[in-house]
Amino acid sequence: MYQIDFAHPSSIYFVGIGGISMSGLAEILADAGFRVAGSDRAKSDLTEHLAGKGIRVLYGQRAENITADIDCVVFTSAIREDNPEYIATMEQGIPHLTRAQLLGQLMKNYRNSIAISGTHGKTTTTSMISEILLEAGTDPTLSIGGIYKPIGGNIRVGGSDYFVTEACEYTNSFLSSFPTIGIILNIEEDHLDFFKDLADIRRSFRQFAQLLPADGCLIINADIPDLKEITEGLSCRVITYSITDTAADYYASDITHDTLGHPSFTAHSSLIGVNPIRALALHVPGDHNVGNALAALALADYLSIDPAVTGQALLSFPGTDRRFEFKGRIGDITIIDDYAHHPTEITATLKAAANYPHKTLWCVFQPHTYSRTKAFLDDFAKALCLADKVVLADIYAARETDRLGISSETLLAKIRAAGGEGYYFPTFDEIENFLLENCTKGDLLITMGAGDVHKIGENLLGL
Repeated sequence: MYQIDFAHPSSIYFVGIGGISMSGLAEILADAGFRVAGSDRAKSDLTEHLAGKGIRVLYGQRAENITADIDCVVFTSAIREDNPEYIATMEQGIPHLTRAQLLGQLMKNYRNSIAISGTHGKTTTTSMISEILLEAGTDPTLSIGGIYKPIGGNIRVGGSDYFVTEACEYTNSFLSSFPTIGIILNIEEDHLDFFKDLADIRRSFRQFAQLLPADGCLIINADIPDLKEITEGLSCRVITYSITDTAADYYASDITHDTLGHPSFTAHSSLIGVNPIRALALHVPGDHNVGNALAALALADYLSIDPAVTGQALLSFPGTDRRFEFKGRIGDITIIDDYAHHPTEITATLKAAANYPHKTLWCVFQPHTYSRTKAFLDDFAKALCLADKVVLADIYAARETDRLGISSETLLAKIRAAGGEGYYFPTFDEIENFLLENCTKGDLLITMGAGDVHKIGENLLGL
């Protein structure tokens, strides 16, 4: 594998530079003095941001973009072998890395490399941890899988030995990382276009845990079934947390909610030398965020951060873009946007919405990928029935071309069979017109999905 010499900046070219993680890595290298360029299919806020920092961004992926003066090409997992820039790189014999391999090499430069993994909650928990480390004055370098407004984007380049990043399991990319501290939030079925089954996914998370050095630490959710399969025999320290399991090293009790669904709770710890009982409050909704906060709290204690600083950071944490994000109001109808695209995430978001002021709860859902929709069809229907009314958009194909005989109309039939009230429209214009005609004063409208469904709420608000 090609090794980047960070002491001698070179020329790095990113294929797919507009991706949330790729753009962050490109920015980190550019800040370190590397000559950075890259390509993407179309302009976006992220590519425009990179261009504003002097990074050359090419639109359209063509063989002629790969020139002899490039020292290394970095590919995302979405780039296939028939991509013209991939072919040109191989034909010219230019050294190349995957995004995950580059991230792993970068992590080796930091004494405290913190990697947050899990099927759900990575971006929120990474952002919570970022807020704590910033509040504590640690000057961390941050790579977040979403836009975090306090740092003005998804990346922050710091000057200390703290590096915080998400660690995604898709295509086993997190197995290329070199964390000294790892967090596993949950392990569930997902990305079944790559993994064979849940057992296959669990094997990968076990391998991720085994990456941690003997003097490192794994913080893991004690509610993961058969936890010992993941943790048994690890050489590193293991710290557990749970919302309800009082046998965990950290657990929560006395969870209450304010008028906007924001939880307050009592955090307990059995670890020697750690404040055993603390009253904490969040300004993001949902009990699932209590779990995320416990993981962040355990990390902060492990790093010996002042508990008062941790508590204040959790209280002031504003959430990240597209995670129960308040978008605005129109005609006294509240519009929220959320990234949830897995049944567990949908359930968590809609349960959080139940504690938010509303008359009728509307969910406009855009399924993400045919393979995921087919794999969890019944689970999607059950989760979406937590909303009073569901409006479905067409499936967002992302990287997929095979429809697998699945459509949003298939999911609609399942929702109605389960007793839910559902509707389907093939265009955003039709959905927007339907909502304008049917939503009334006091309703809560959530646009939901990992594609571009957020545009519906933004269009209604004139954003």
